[in-house]
Amino acid sequence: MASHRKSRPSGTRAAGIRTPALATAALTSVALFSQTAEAAPSADGKPSLEEVEKKVDALYRQAESATENYNAAKERTGKQRKQVDTLLDDVAERTDRLNKAREELGSFAAAQYRTGTEAPDTATFLLADTPQDYFDQTQLMSRLTSRQKDAVDDYVTQQSATMKKRQEAARSLETLTETQDDLKTAKTTVQTKLASARELLSQLTAAEKARLAAIEKQQEEAAARKAAELAKQQAAAADQKASSSSSSSTSSGSSSGSGSSSAYATKAAKAIAFARAQIGKPYVWGATGPGSYDCSGLSQAAWKAAGVSLPRTTYDQVNAGTTVSLADARPGDLVFFYDDVSHVGIYIGNGMMIHAPKPGAYVREESIYYGGESIIHSVVRPA
Repeated sequence: MASHRKSRPSGTRAAGIRTPALATAALTSVALFSQTAEAAPSADGKPSLEEVEKKVDALYRQAESATENYNAAKERTGKQRKQVDTLLDDVAERTDRLNKAREELGSFAAAQYRTGTEAPDTATFLLADTPQDYFDQTQLMSRLTSRQKDAVDDYVTQQSATMKKRQEAARSLETLTETQDDLKTAKTTVQTKLASARELLSQLTAAEKARLAAIEKQQEEAAARKAAELAKQQAAAADQKASSSSSSSTSSGSSSGSGSSSAYATKAAKAIAFARAQIGKPYVWGATGPGSYDCSGLSQAAWKAAGVSLPRTTYDQVNAGTTVSLADARPGDLVFFYDDVSHVGIYIGNGMMIHAPKPGAYVREESIYYGGESIIHSVVRPA
Protein backbone atom coordinates (compact mmCIF):
# COMPACT_ATOMS: atom_id res chain seq x y z
CA MET A 1 0.00 0.00 0.00
CA ALA A 2 1.44 1.37 -10.12
CA SER A 3 1.96 3.41 -14.14
CA HIS A 4 1.37 4.54 -16.50
CA ARG A 5 -0.57 2.96 -13.89
CA LYS A 6 0.64 -0.53 -13.22
CA SER A 7 -2.09 -3.15 -13.42
CA ARG A 8 -3.03 -4.81 -10.19
CA PRO A 9 -1.90 -8.41 -9.66
CA SER A 10 -4.56 -10.92 -10.57
CA GLY A 11 -3.07 -13.80 -8.63
CA THR A 12 -5.48 -16.29 -7.13
CA ARG A 13 -6.33 -16.08 -3.49
CA ALA A 14 -4.67 -18.63 -1.27
CA ALA A 15 -6.75 -21.72 -0.61
CA GLY A 16 -8.51 -21.84 2.71
CA ILE A 17 -8.95 -18.12 3.14
CA ARG A 18 -12.65 -17.82 2.45
CA THR A 19 -14.80 -19.94 4.78
CA PRO A 20 -18.41 -20.02 5.99
CA ALA A 21 -17.19 -18.10 9.03
CA LEU A 22 -17.24 -15.02 6.82
CA ALA A 23 -21.03 -14.89 6.99
CA THR A 24 -20.96 -15.06 10.77
CA ALA A 25 -18.32 -12.33 10.94
CA ALA A 26 -20.37 -10.13 8.66
CA LEU A 27 -23.51 -10.58 10.74
CA THR A 28 -21.56 -9.87 13.91
CA SER A 29 -20.19 -6.68 12.38
CA VAL A 30 -23.65 -5.53 11.32
CA ALA A 31 -25.05 -6.22 14.77
CA LEU A 32 -22.17 -4.37 16.36
CA PHE A 33 -22.74 -1.28 14.28
CA SER A 34 -26.50 -1.34 14.76
CA GLN A 35 -26.01 -1.35 18.51
CA THR A 36 -23.27 1.27 18.76
CA ALA A 37 -23.61 3.65 15.80
CA GLU A 38 -26.30 5.90 14.49
CA ALA A 39 -28.18 4.16 11.71
CA ALA A 40 -28.88 7.26 9.66
CA PRO A 41 -27.69 10.85 9.27
CA SER A 42 -28.92 13.22 11.93
CA ALA A 43 -31.55 15.85 11.28
CA ASP A 44 -28.89 18.46 10.57
CA GLY A 45 -27.48 16.34 7.74
CA LYS A 46 -24.36 15.31 9.66
CA PRO A 47 -23.20 11.80 8.65
CA SER A 48 -23.72 9.01 11.15
CA LEU A 49 -20.82 7.54 13.07
CA GLU A 50 -21.08 4.39 10.97
CA GLU A 51 -20.84 6.44 7.77
CA VAL A 52 -17.86 8.37 9.09
CA GLU A 53 -16.06 5.17 10.05
CA LYS A 54 -16.70 3.62 6.64
CA LYS A 55 -15.61 6.77 4.80
CA VAL A 56 -12.43 7.09 6.85
CA ASP A 57 -11.56 3.43 6.32
CA ALA A 58 -12.20 3.81 2.60
CA LEU A 59 -10.03 6.93 2.41
CA TYR A 60 -7.19 5.20 4.26
CA ARG A 61 -7.49 2.25 1.89
CA GLN A 62 -7.39 4.53 -1.13
CA ALA A 63 -4.42 6.38 0.32
CA GLU A 64 -2.59 3.11 0.89
CA SER A 65 -3.26 2.01 -2.67
CA ALA A 66 -2.06 5.39 -3.95
CA THR A 67 1.03 5.00 -1.78
CA GLU A 68 1.93 1.78 -3.56
CA ASN A 69 1.44 3.59 -6.88
CA TYR A 70 3.76 6.29 -5.56
CA ASN A 71 6.33 3.69 -4.50
CA ALA A 72 6.23 2.07 -7.93
CA ALA A 73 6.58 5.40 -9.75
CA LYS A 74 9.42 6.47 -7.45
CA GLU A 75 11.27 3.22 -8.10
CA ARG A 76 10.85 3.58 -11.86
CA THR A 77 11.97 7.19 -11.70
CA GLY A 78 15.18 6.19 -9.95
CA LYS A 79 15.97 3.50 -12.51
CA GLN A 80 15.14 5.74 -15.46
CA ARG A 81 17.21 8.61 -14.09
CA LYS A 82 20.23 6.30 -13.86
CA GLN A 83 19.60 5.15 -17.43
CA VAL A 84 19.35 8.75 -18.66
CA ASP A 85 22.53 9.74 -16.82
CA THR A 86 24.37 6.80 -18.37
CA LEU A 87 23.12 7.72 -21.85
CA LEU A 88 24.08 11.37 -21.42
CA ASP A 89 27.58 10.36 -20.30
CA ASP A 90 27.84 8.13 -23.37
CA VAL A 91 26.67 10.95 -25.64
CA ALA A 92 29.28 13.26 -24.11
CA GLU A 93 32.05 10.74 -24.74
CA ARG A 94 30.88 10.14 -28.30
CA THR A 95 30.64 13.86 -28.94
CA ASP A 96 34.23 14.24 -27.75
CA ARG A 97 35.37 11.51 -30.13
CA LEU A 98 33.37 13.14 -32.92
CA ASN A 99 35.05 16.47 -32.26
CA LYS A 100 38.47 14.82 -32.37
CA ALA A 101 37.61 13.20 -35.70
CA ARG A 102 36.44 16.56 -36.99
CA GLU A 103 39.69 18.18 -35.82
CA GLU A 104 41.73 15.58 -37.69
CA LEU A 105 39.78 16.25 -40.86
CA GLY A 106 40.30 19.94 -40.25
CA SER A 107 44.05 19.44 -40.09
CA PHE A 108 43.93 17.77 -43.50
CA ALA A 109 41.94 20.68 -44.87
CA ALA A 110 44.42 23.18 -43.46
CA ALA A 111 47.34 21.30 -44.94
CA GLN A 112 45.64 21.17 -48.32
CA TYR A 113 44.87 24.87 -48.14
CA ARG A 114 48.50 25.72 -47.35
CA THR A 115 49.76 23.63 -50.25
CA GLY A 116 47.02 24.89 -52.53
CA THR A 117 45.85 21.40 -53.43
CA GLU A 118 42.31 20.05 -53.21
CA ALA A 119 41.17 22.93 -51.00
CA PRO A 120 37.80 23.29 -52.68
CA ASP A 121 36.99 19.60 -52.24
CA THR A 122 37.92 19.52 -48.56
CA ALA A 123 36.14 22.75 -47.77
CA THR A 124 33.05 21.46 -49.52
CA PHE A 125 33.23 18.28 -47.45
CA LEU A 126 33.53 20.13 -44.15
CA LEU A 127 30.56 22.35 -45.03
CA ALA A 128 28.37 19.52 -46.33
CA ASP A 129 25.25 18.56 -44.32
CA THR A 130 25.86 14.88 -45.05
CA PRO A 131 29.60 14.21 -45.51
CA GLN A 132 29.01 10.68 -46.78
CA ASP A 133 27.03 12.01 -49.74
CA TYR A 134 30.02 14.04 -50.81
CA PHE A 135 32.53 11.22 -50.36
CA ASP A 136 30.37 8.92 -52.42
CA GLN A 137 31.76 10.81 -55.37
CA THR A 138 34.49 8.58 -56.77
CA GLN A 139 36.65 11.44 -58.00
CA LEU A 140 37.22 12.67 -54.41
CA MET A 141 37.65 9.20 -52.95
CA SER A 142 40.37 8.50 -55.43
CA ARG A 143 42.32 11.54 -54.22
CA LEU A 144 42.25 10.63 -50.52
CA THR A 145 45.25 9.04 -48.90
CA SER A 146 44.75 5.93 -46.79
CA ARG A 147 45.08 7.94 -43.58
CA GLN A 148 42.59 10.51 -44.79
CA LYS A 149 40.13 7.78 -45.80
CA ASP A 150 40.37 6.24 -42.30
CA ALA A 151 39.74 9.65 -40.75
CA VAL A 152 36.69 10.20 -42.90
CA ASP A 153 35.30 6.75 -42.11
CA ASP A 154 35.85 7.33 -38.39
CA TYR A 155 34.11 10.71 -38.56
CA VAL A 156 31.08 9.32 -40.35
CA THR A 157 30.84 6.38 -37.92
CA GLN A 158 31.12 8.63 -34.88
CA GLN A 159 28.58 11.05 -36.27
CA SER A 160 26.01 8.30 -36.87
CA ALA A 161 26.54 6.63 -33.49
CA THR A 162 26.35 9.94 -31.63
CA MET A 163 23.10 10.86 -33.37
CA LYS A 164 21.52 7.53 -32.38
CA LYS A 165 22.58 7.91 -28.76
CA ARG A 166 21.23 11.46 -28.65
CA GLN A 167 17.88 10.23 -29.94
CA GLU A 168 17.85 7.41 -27.37
CA ALA A 169 18.65 9.86 -24.57
CA ALA A 170 15.85 12.16 -25.75
CA ARG A 171 13.34 9.29 -25.62
CA SER A 172 14.53 8.26 -22.16
CA LEU A 173 14.18 11.83 -20.92
CA GLU A 174 10.61 11.90 -22.24
CA THR A 175 9.80 8.64 -20.44
CA LEU A 176 11.38 9.98 -17.25
CA THR A 177 9.22 13.08 -17.45
CA GLU A 178 6.07 10.96 -17.81
CA THR A 179 7.04 8.85 -14.79
CA GLN A 180 7.73 11.97 -12.75
CA ASP A 181 4.22 13.13 -13.65
CA ASP A 182 2.87 9.78 -12.37
CA LEU A 183 4.86 10.32 -9.18
CA LYS A 184 3.36 13.77 -8.64
CA THR A 185 -0.15 12.46 -9.33
CA ALA A 186 0.21 9.60 -6.85
CA LYS A 187 1.63 11.94 -4.22
CA THR A 188 -1.25 14.37 -4.67
CA THR A 189 -3.77 11.53 -4.42
CA VAL A 190 -2.28 10.29 -1.16
CA GLN A 191 -2.23 13.77 0.37
CA THR A 192 -5.80 14.48 -0.72
CA LYS A 193 -7.18 11.23 0.71
CA LEU A 194 -5.38 11.68 4.01
CA ALA A 195 -6.55 15.28 4.31
CA SER A 196 -10.15 14.19 3.71
CA ALA A 197 -9.86 11.48 6.37
CA ARG A 198 -8.41 13.92 8.90
CA GLU A 199 -11.19 16.39 8.13
CA LEU A 200 -13.90 13.78 8.79
CA LEU A 201 -12.30 12.69 12.05
CA SER A 202 -11.88 16.27 13.21
CA GLN A 203 -15.65 16.79 12.98
CA LEU A 204 -16.42 14.04 15.50
CA THR A 205 -17.39 15.04 19.00
CA ALA A 206 -15.54 13.66 22.01
CA ALA A 207 -18.42 11.26 22.67
CA GLU A 208 -18.39 10.04 19.08
CA LYS A 209 -14.65 9.49 19.19
CA ALA A 210 -15.08 7.45 22.36
CA ARG A 211 -17.80 5.33 20.76
CA LEU A 212 -15.67 4.84 17.65
CA ALA A 213 -12.75 3.71 19.83
CA ALA A 214 -15.08 1.24 21.57
CA ILE A 215 -16.17 -0.17 18.22
CA GLU A 216 -12.57 -0.58 17.12
CA LYS A 217 -11.71 -2.33 20.39
CA GLN A 218 -14.57 -4.81 19.93
CA GLN A 219 -13.39 -5.45 16.36
CA GLU A 220 -9.86 -6.09 17.65
CA GLU A 221 -11.18 -8.56 20.20
CA ALA A 222 -13.16 -10.40 17.52
CA ALA A 223 -10.06 -10.49 15.30
CA ALA A 224 -7.99 -11.86 18.18
CA ARG A 225 -10.50 -14.67 18.69
CA LYS A 226 -10.27 -15.56 15.00
CA ALA A 227 -6.49 -15.59 15.26
CA ALA A 228 -6.67 -17.94 18.25
CA GLU A 229 -8.92 -20.30 16.26
CA LEU A 230 -6.42 -20.35 13.40
CA ALA A 231 -3.58 -20.97 15.87
CA LYS A 232 -5.39 -24.04 17.24
CA GLN A 233 -6.02 -25.37 13.74
CA GLN A 234 -2.40 -24.88 12.74
CA ALA A 235 -1.13 -26.47 15.94
CA ALA A 236 -3.34 -29.52 15.39
CA ALA A 237 -2.18 -29.81 11.80
CA ALA A 238 1.46 -29.50 12.87
CA ASP A 239 1.04 -32.26 15.47
CA GLN A 240 -0.56 -34.52 12.91
CA LYS A 241 2.20 -33.81 10.40
CA ALA A 242 4.90 -34.42 12.99
CA SER A 243 3.32 -37.72 13.96
CA SER A 244 3.06 -38.76 10.31
CA SER A 245 6.65 -37.71 9.60
CA SER A 246 7.90 -39.60 12.63
CA SER A 247 6.22 -42.80 11.47
CA SER A 248 7.51 -42.35 7.94
CA SER A 249 11.03 -41.60 9.16
CA THR A 250 11.06 -44.67 11.37
CA SER A 251 10.15 -46.94 8.48
CA SER A 252 12.35 -45.33 5.83
CA GLY A 253 15.13 -43.68 7.84
CA SER A 254 14.68 -40.54 5.75
CA SER A 255 14.27 -36.90 6.76
CA SER A 256 14.00 -35.26 3.34
CA GLY A 257 12.70 -31.70 3.27
CA SER A 258 13.76 -30.88 6.81
CA GLY A 259 16.87 -29.08 5.59
CA SER A 260 15.07 -26.53 3.46
CA SER A 261 12.42 -26.06 6.14
CA SER A 262 15.09 -25.34 8.73
CA ALA A 263 16.87 -22.88 6.43
CA TYR A 264 13.65 -20.96 5.86
CA ALA A 265 12.88 -20.90 9.58
CA THR A 266 16.31 -19.40 10.25
CA LYS A 267 15.83 -16.61 7.72
CA ALA A 268 12.25 -16.01 8.85
CA ALA A 269 13.39 -15.65 12.45
CA LYS A 270 15.81 -12.89 11.40
CA ALA A 271 13.10 -11.10 9.41
CA ILE A 272 10.65 -11.29 12.33
CA ALA A 273 13.28 -10.11 14.81
CA PHE A 274 13.92 -7.06 12.63
CA ALA A 275 10.21 -6.33 12.26
CA ARG A 276 9.64 -6.71 15.98
CA ALA A 277 12.39 -4.18 16.67
CA GLN A 278 10.47 -1.62 14.58
CA ILE A 279 7.29 -1.86 16.67
CA GLY A 280 6.23 1.59 17.81
CA LYS A 281 7.69 3.42 14.81
CA PRO A 282 5.19 5.52 12.84
CA TYR A 283 3.57 4.61 9.55
CA VAL A 284 4.62 7.15 6.94
CA TRP A 285 3.57 6.68 3.33
CA GLY A 286 6.51 6.03 1.02
CA ALA A 287 8.90 5.39 3.93
CA THR A 288 11.41 2.53 3.99
CA GLY A 289 13.04 3.15 7.37
CA PRO A 290 14.86 3.39 9.57
CA GLY A 291 12.69 5.86 11.49
CA SER A 292 9.35 5.10 9.82
CA TYR A 293 7.79 2.69 7.33
CA ASP A 294 4.85 2.04 5.10
CA CYS A 295 3.61 -1.54 4.85
CA SER A 296 5.74 -2.76 1.93
CA GLY A 297 8.72 -0.75 3.14
CA LEU A 298 8.63 -2.71 6.40
CA SER A 299 8.32 -6.13 4.76
CA GLN A 300 11.13 -5.30 2.33
CA ALA A 301 13.44 -4.08 5.11
CA ALA A 302 12.66 -7.06 7.37
CA TRP A 303 13.51 -9.65 4.75
CA LYS A 304 16.56 -7.66 3.67
CA ALA A 305 17.82 -8.12 7.23
CA ALA A 306 17.50 -11.87 6.61
CA GLY A 307 19.52 -11.64 3.39
CA VAL A 308 16.56 -11.80 1.02
CA SER A 309 15.92 -9.03 -1.51
CA LEU A 310 12.25 -8.20 -2.10
CA PRO A 311 10.76 -5.74 -4.60
CA ARG A 312 9.60 -2.37 -3.31
CA THR A 313 5.82 -2.59 -3.79
CA THR A 314 3.11 -4.97 -2.65
CA TYR A 315 2.17 -5.44 -6.32
CA ASP A 316 5.59 -7.02 -6.95
CA GLN A 317 6.17 -8.62 -3.55
CA VAL A 318 3.08 -10.78 -3.98
CA ASN A 319 4.84 -12.47 -6.92
CA ALA A 320 8.21 -12.78 -5.18
CA GLY A 321 7.78 -16.23 -3.69
CA THR A 322 5.54 -19.27 -3.39
CA THR A 323 1.85 -18.88 -2.62
CA VAL A 324 0.66 -21.11 0.22
CA SER A 325 -2.71 -21.59 1.89
CA LEU A 326 -3.59 -19.66 5.01
CA ALA A 327 -3.77 -22.94 6.93
CA ASP A 328 -0.15 -23.64 5.94
CA ALA A 329 1.14 -20.14 6.78
CA ARG A 330 4.44 -20.17 8.67
CA PRO A 331 6.24 -17.41 10.58
CA GLY A 332 7.96 -15.11 8.11
CA ASP A 333 5.39 -15.53 5.36
CA LEU A 334 3.89 -12.40 3.86
CA VAL A 335 0.14 -11.93 4.19
CA PHE A 336 -1.43 -9.70 1.52
CA PHE A 337 -4.74 -7.91 1.80
CA TYR A 338 -7.49 -6.56 -0.46
CA ASP A 339 -8.27 -7.38 -4.07
CA ASP A 340 -5.78 -4.78 -5.30
CA VAL A 341 -3.05 -6.24 -3.05
CA SER A 342 -2.36 -2.85 -1.49
CA HIS A 343 -1.38 -3.99 2.02
CA VAL A 344 1.02 -6.54 3.47
CA GLY A 345 2.02 -7.85 6.90
CA ILE A 346 4.66 -10.29 8.17
CA TYR A 347 3.13 -13.41 9.68
CA ILE A 348 4.59 -14.33 13.08
CA GLY A 349 2.46 -17.36 13.88
CA ASN A 350 -0.74 -18.00 15.86
CA GLY A 351 -2.83 -15.93 13.47
CA MET A 352 -0.81 -12.79 14.22
CA MET A 353 1.39 -10.49 12.15
CA ILE A 354 3.59 -7.41 12.42
CA HIS A 355 2.69 -4.61 10.01
CA ALA A 356 2.64 -0.88 9.46
CA PRO A 357 -1.16 -0.43 9.45
CA LYS A 358 -2.11 3.02 8.17
CA PRO A 359 -1.44 6.75 8.46
CA GLY A 360 -1.64 7.93 12.05
CA ALA A 361 -0.81 4.46 13.38
CA TYR A 362 2.43 2.77 14.40
CA VAL A 363 4.12 -0.50 13.50
CA ARG A 364 2.44 -3.09 15.67
CA GLU A 365 1.60 -6.73 16.25
CA GLU A 366 -1.99 -7.51 15.26
CA SER A 367 -4.35 -10.27 14.19
CA ILE A 368 -4.35 -10.99 10.47
CA TYR A 369 -8.14 -10.71 10.78
CA TYR A 370 -7.89 -7.05 11.83
CA GLY A 371 -10.17 -6.03 8.96
CA GLY A 372 -12.15 -9.26 8.68
CA GLU A 373 -11.39 -12.51 6.90
CA SER A 374 -12.74 -11.32 3.57
CA ILE A 375 -9.93 -8.84 2.97
CA ILE A 376 -7.14 -11.46 3.12
CA HIS A 377 -5.89 -11.89 -0.42
CA SER A 378 -3.08 -14.44 -0.22
CA VAL A 379 -0.07 -15.73 1.70
CA VAL A 380 3.36 -15.83 0.07
CA ARG A 381 6.58 -17.52 1.25
CA PRO A 382 9.38 -15.25 0.03
CA ALA A 383 12.39 -17.55 0.45
